[in-house]
Amino acid sequence: MPKLKILSGKDVCKILFQYGFIKVRQKGSHIFLQKKELDTTITIPIPDHDELKIGTLAGIIKQSGLSRSIFETD
Repeated sequence: MPKLKILSGKDVCKILFQYGFIKVRQKGSHIFLQKKELDTTITIPIPDHDELKIGTLAGIIKQSGLSRSIFETD
């Protein structure tokens, strides 16, 4: 399994914007993105840091429901 890229909070936001997430607010150092599904709304807090820890990025990927391969190195 390829490793996850080292991404900043803004990089992760850009990727999630491409898949239908929108910025709903920012409080302190966290950006909150949402995506409305048929029967639910997915809300993800993204830390606005220069480098996200791998565990934090893995949690964001899991919450988003997107494929891990989008965030992996080539």
